[in-house]
Amino acid sequence: MTTRTASRVLRVGTRGSALALRQTEETLSRLRSAHPDVQPEVVIIRTQGDADATSPLASMGRGIFVKEIERELLAGRIDLAVHSLKDMPTTLPQGLALGAVLPRQDPRDVLVNRWGCGLAHLPAGARIGTSSPRRMAQLKSLCPQVQVLPIRGNVETRLKKATGEDYDGAVLAAAGLIRLGLAEHIVEGLSPQEFVPPPGQGVLGVEVRADDHSLLELLQPIDDAATRYEATAERAFLAKLGGGCQVPVGAFARSEGELLMLTVFLGDTDGKKAFRAKVQGLTHDPLQLASDAHLALVERGGGELLKQAAGG
Repeated sequence: MTTRTASRVLRVGTRGSALALRQTEETLSRLRSAHPDVQPEVVIIRTQGDADATSPLASMGRGIFVKEIERELLAGRIDLAVHSLKDMPTTLPQGLALGAVLPRQDPRDVLVNRWGCGLAHLPAGARIGTSSPRRMAQLKSLCPQVQVLPIRGNVETRLKKATGEDYDGAVLAAAGLIRLGLAEHIVEGLSPQEFVPPPGQGVLGVEVRADDHSLLELLQPIDDAATRYEATAERAFLAKLGGGCQVPVGAFARSEGELLMLTVFLGDTDGKKAFRAKVQGLTHDPLQLASDAHLALVERGGGELLKQAAGG
């Protein structure tokens, strides 16, 4: 294995959207602070999710924003990749590893709309945009008077559409708006215990080759232990459902010292069935916590939906 040093050029793979580039710069800023001699070279890679801007995201499967980047990483054409962790499948390709998990930005979903009102006060028939089955299920469960419509595009595009001719509002991720300096458009931050986010929302993950030990060591100073435990619990819960399931699923973990709290959601897209569970365990045992959450959903009546999620 070739020895790497902090002074070598690091080729960093990323998508080309404004948000992806902002996330990459956030990551590299932390890396430069820890290793001033690092010389990053950003390599923009177009993914399937970028190329197909019309198909429903749910029909395209998980990994549509990372597969092409991972291919470049495995081929040695880039040294590391920066992803939104929520875009990454729960099982990484053989030969790749999650080298660092950055401190979490705001994990919540947020509401934007033309009236400036909260979710509970949206008028009947309000047209709210989202392409996420998870958001769709929770919107219909918590706010049955609204009309939920599919919406595609990057953050800026969806924000513009949200109060255009075809929509009255939209549900977006707080982290993306904050990172792009667009937080003033947020009308309401939705409680992650009630409107449960997807696993890894607000978290940036740095993916590397598993045998690149010197680079893994280089990344250690920017790895946030608390966020990694939280993300591990969330992703492990999704993995127990089959990892790539299309049933609406949410998972949000929060660490407080030695304790880790995990809130999970499972529902159907019409909002008629919605199950939530909250479990608590040890921070250093996130896999057990995920198992406990899985069992809690079964006990609350979510067994049939869990079978669908697992393909059974």
